[in-house]
Amino acid sequence: MDKNQIIPYFLEDMLKEQYGEKTTKRIIEGYSQRRVISFRVNNLKNNYKKIEEVLNEKNIKFEKIIWSKDAFIVKDVSQNVIEELDIYKNGEIYIQSLSSMLPPIILDPKEGEDILDMTAAPGGKTTQMASMTNNKANITACEMNSIRAERLKYNIEKQGASRVFCLVKDSRKLEDFFSFDKILLDAPCSGSGTLSVYDNKIEKYFTEKLIEKSIKAQSSLLRKATKLIKAGKELVYSTCSILDVENENIVNEILKDNNFEIVPIKFDGMEDLPLLPTKIKGTLCIMPNELYEGFFVAKIRRIK
Repeated sequence: MDKNQIIPYFLEDMLKEQYGEKTTKRIIEGYSQRRVISFRVNNLKNNYKKIEEVLNEKNIKFEKIIWSKDAFIVKDVSQNVIEELDIYKNGEIYIQSLSSMLPPIILDPKEGEDILDMTAAPGGKTTQMASMTNNKANITACEMNSIRAERLKYNIEKQGASRVFCLVKDSRKLEDFFSFDKILLDAPCSGSGTLSVYDNKIEKYFTEKLIEKSIKAQSSLLRKATKLIKAGKELVYSTCSILDVENENIVNEILKDNNFEIVPIKFDGMEDLPLLPTKIKGTLCIMPNELYEGFFVAKIRRIK
């Protein structure tokens, strides 16, 4: 990659083939934006009205998001300033990108359900689901990497998510006799939706080999998820990639089995999102910009 090239040539070619010249240009412009700092409220320890009061007292400017009362964007301050607040230190808020808050919202976990988070570290989505269900859902959080699992356990404890069972295990190795009411699979991916032109190491880690490795993991994880979800129940597959080889192609492999169907994604405020076209009707792909990382989400139901 030469000094005049913003992203790797192979990625630009892939984006142009998938989205066309005009949309690819907008995506690259999104890579050039400085992304905002955002967090969500942990309802197990506080509520959004009191968090608003704290921010006002500290003279910290903020904006709210139409699709979640618990999502905040903070303005004109660094992340370090937020991390120095007691509400952060006490686990009353959790710093999290807006895009990554969407998969749990789309999954819509309920009290009393048995829920699996297949690749849970560092725990943002896990603890979000605990917050959404008032600690009244049984959540199993899997993380195969022991170091990342320690971070997961730390965040679970800090957020007060007392009904989360942390399992240091590759979720693909769970016995098939386990079954769940809902499954969240935020799969490991290339991160093509999160790239920044200000990162001068892109060409060192963002490679075609990384995409190939991600595809293999995504495919095997989603196949496992289909074995663990109960009949008539739903799972969410998500990635922080905007490439169809990691998204629609992976989902389509599952849809070849007539026992699975897409549940069209729909929620209040969805029209406010910067959406990219997808090749599967009812799925969602977000275009990277100053507010959002590029992100793909599909909701899948097991019919029987």
